[in-house]
Amino acid sequence: MPILRRKTLLLGLLLALVPAGIWLTLRWFEGRWLRPFAAQTQIFSGETLQLPPALAGKGRIRLVHFWHPTCPCNALNQQHLAELMEHFSPLGVDFYVLQKTASQGQLPAPLAALKPLDTLPGSEAIPASPALAIWDNSGQLAYFGPYSQGAVCNSANSFVEPILQALLEGRRVEARHNLAVGCFCDWQTH
Repeated sequence: MPILRRKTLLLGLLLALVPAGIWLTLRWFEGRWLRPFAAQTQIFSGETLQLPPALAGKGRIRLVHFWHPTCPCNALNQQHLAELMEHFSPLGVDFYVLQKTASQGQLPAPLAALKPLDTLPGSEAIPASPALAIWDNSGQLAYFGPYSQGAVCNSANSFVEPILQALLEGRRVEARHNLAVGCFCDWQTH
């Protein structure tokens, strides 16, 4: 009888500890990886943005990704950016990255082909990231703003593919001012 009681006690203890362990693991996961989405409205104005002198002027279409390493919103667009690079690089688009000043971090492996920029004149005035700027093959700013509207960024709700396609077809694009609601992090250093 004492052996049966011991087994029952151990089984009862195990049945209590397993759900508690699962609950604790779930709470840790939520705290570490899940972030609530609070839609933010941002006004993007590219009036002050310029390519660095080494990249200015005629050439290929140039896309600059504004990257804030600690921004959780970046995780939502990294796969999309990798797909853009894969599709549009062979068609005549060069991809660059500008990391937020005084931030530290390393791009994920699929984005390692982004060419880093040390500075971009006018970038200190951009409001938020993730964002991007696209210059046409004459060196004129064609687009400045977010990748898409909303919490998730993909090719289904993206502003980028139609703009790049229009530029590759030789059509003029002027979308330097945009109002967007989405997941953004402050870019400006206060």
